[in-house]
Amino acid sequence: MDGALIDIRNVSVAINGRTLISDIDLRLERGEVLALLGPNGAGKSTLLRAASGDLAPSAGSITLEGRSVSAYKAKELAMRRAVLPQQTVLQFAFTAREVVEMGRGERSRRQTRFEDGRIIDQSMERTDTAHLQDRTYPTLSGGEQARVTLARVLSQEAPILLLDEPTAALDLSHQQMVMEIAREIAAAGGAVMTILHDINLAAAYADRIALMDQGRMVSLGEPWTALDPELLTRVFDCPIAVARHPMRNCPLVLPLPKIDAHMGLAGRELTISDAIVTVG
Repeated sequence: MDGALIDIRNVSVAINGRTLISDIDLRLERGEVLALLGPNGAGKSTLLRAASGDLAPSAGSITLEGRSVSAYKAKELAMRRAVLPQQTVLQFAFTAREVVEMGRGERSRRQTRFEDGRIIDQSMERTDTAHLQDRTYPTLSGGEQARVTLARVLSQEAPILLLDEPTAALDLSHQQMVMEIAREIAAAGGAVMTILHDINLAAAYADRIALMDQGRMVSLGEPWTALDPELLTRVFDCPIAVARHPMRNCPLVLPLPKIDAHMGLAGRELTISDAIVTVG
C-alpha cells in the first residue's frame, strides 16, 4: 500500500438534529479491501455516503486523492470513485445492458463505441449477467438486479469502489464472486470500501475491518485484531465466539445459541475442536 485514496478525519454527520456518525477517523489505502461491519443503524451507510461525496459532513474533513471531496465536480468524482447503493430504483423498463451502459457516463465521451462495448461486455461477464442483457431490469430477481447494478459500477472503471451491502441478495457462489472482484480491484492498485453483514465474508476477504456501533467506530484493524469476540458479543447483542478457520488463516465467527453462552463459550476465542462441538 502506498497512500490513502480516501482520508476521513474527525467526521461527524448530523441530520435534523440527530447525530448519525460521530468523530470518525478512517483511511482507505491504495491496494486494500476495507469492510465496514456493525448492527443495523450503526452508521455504516452514512459513512459510505459521506466518503463518496454524496453527503456533506457536519464536522471534520474528507479528502479524495489528497483533495477535499467537496471540491470535485460530479463528473470528476465519477471518474475516480464508483458507488453501489443498497437499492437501485429505475422508473423505466431499461434492459440489463442499458443499465450497465449507464455506468459509462463520462468515459463514453472519451472512448470509441467499440471500446465502450468491450468494457460493458467485460463487466457483464465478470458479474455473470451477460445472459441477462436483453431482459428488462424490473423482471429480474433481486440477486440478478444486484449483479447487473454491480456490472454498472464496474463499467465506470473507477479505481475506488464504495459498495453498500453488495452481497445481501446473492447466493453463496455470487457472494464469493463479488468479494473476488473486490480483491482484483485492490490488487490492480485500486481500493474497495464495502459494507457487509456477513462477518465471515469480511474475515476471509478484507485486509482491514472497521466495526461500528451507534455511530462510532469501536474497532479497526486486520481481521484477527478487529473481530474480538467479547466486543462482537457486546456490539451485536448476541453471544459470539471466534475460532480459527479450518481451511485458511482467518477468524471464523460463530453466533451461539443461548445454551452455549451459558456454557461459557461466548465472548472468547475457540479452538477448532470447540468450534466443531459447538456447531454440531
